[in-house]
Amino acid sequence: MTGPLSGCRIVELAGIGPGPFAGMVLSDMGAEVLRVDRTQTLPADGTRPSSDVLGRGRRSVAVDLKAPGGRDTVLRLVERADALIEGYRPGVTERLGIGPDVCLERNPKLVYGRMTGWGQDGPLARTAGHDIDYISLSGVLSLIGRVGDVPVPPVNLIGDFGGGGLLLAFGIVCGILEASRSGQGQVVDAAMVDGSALLTAMVWGFRADGHWGQRGTNLLDTGAWFYEVYETADGGHLSFGSIEAQFFAEMVRLTGLAADVDNRGPVPEQWDQETWPAMKERLAAIVRTKTRSEWTAIFEGTDACVAPVLSLDEASRHPHNVERQTFVEHEGVIQPSPAPRFSRTPVRIAGPPAAPGEHTEEALVEWGFSTGEVQELRGSGAVG
Repeated sequence: MTGPLSGCRIVELAGIGPGPFAGMVLSDMGAEVLRVDRTQTLPADGTRPSSDVLGRGRRSVAVDLKAPGGRDTVLRLVERADALIEGYRPGVTERLGIGPDVCLERNPKLVYGRMTGWGQDGPLARTAGHDIDYISLSGVLSLIGRVGDVPVPPVNLIGDFGGGGLLLAFGIVCGILEASRSGQGQVVDAAMVDGSALLTAMVWGFRADGHWGQRGTNLLDTGAWFYEVYETADGGHLSFGSIEAQFFAEMVRLTGLAADVDNRGPVPEQWDQETWPAMKERLAAIVRTKTRSEWTAIFEGTDACVAPVLSLDEASRHPHNVERQTFVEHEGVIQPSPAPRFSRTPVRIAGPPAAPGEHTEEALVEWGFSTGEVQELRGSGAVG
């Protein structure tokens, strides 16, 4: 094992979305993450889900928590773990007999990571939801979209992954660090409504200063003509992020606006918001005069802060991403590489995604079970 978390052991109770993302990130950083799947999910043919990128880097044991010995199997794993990840609704693991109190009694240094949408308490705690619901109540969704149009869901990047799984992983690492000093574990209550709200901290600052108004009229949400996406002659797109004065001046020069290429007069003062709508139309017309590749050649290597909007396939082939190996092909599947990078403890993908229960015997033995005990658990149906 390599990576800064090498030597850490984490039990992940199988779930969807943000929980697996946290497990993937921790595994990428070198932690040994053992996923506990339900025996009911065992594939009939034992095939690996090769396209399950979120499942990479972990081994899997299959456990039936309701069978004799199933609950105790998980608790024995907990005894040797630094942390646990679970993504059930509040109260579920308690009912299964593997809640925080029971686990911390077995292992006082355990960091018990809980991933939910609404959190462990509050009026909505036991209510169903998805990313779009959590970012709606945190205010995030209201920020995203163009003026006069409905809010646009940003895939599920902000609730599930940015404000959810990534902050859960951060919380677990913080908990492990603190436990190494105090000798005491604790519960990490990671909620997507909380995490997505945290990601808007800068916007709340802008708002307090009176610098944030209606959706789609502000500096960073397509209100500004120099922070916008424009269509090119061939149907491609360019992103403009020319905020600082020197970058703005370079963009104005390279688009031809400085030379009054469209014969509409000089460019107005950058921060005069009354001119933004008209300048947006003016720049849009100029961008439509050339193809995306033509504009890319013009802006390549400059500080204008203009870039082509790439598809996923194009992004994986871009020379910068290729040189940095931002994307890798692993087991035949192109996917993002682990990030961030470390100078002394390099990170890597620890392995392909596992089929549920693929490593039950070998992993249990490595975590302290005897071969005979594993066979007994198989016979009772506790593991599969």
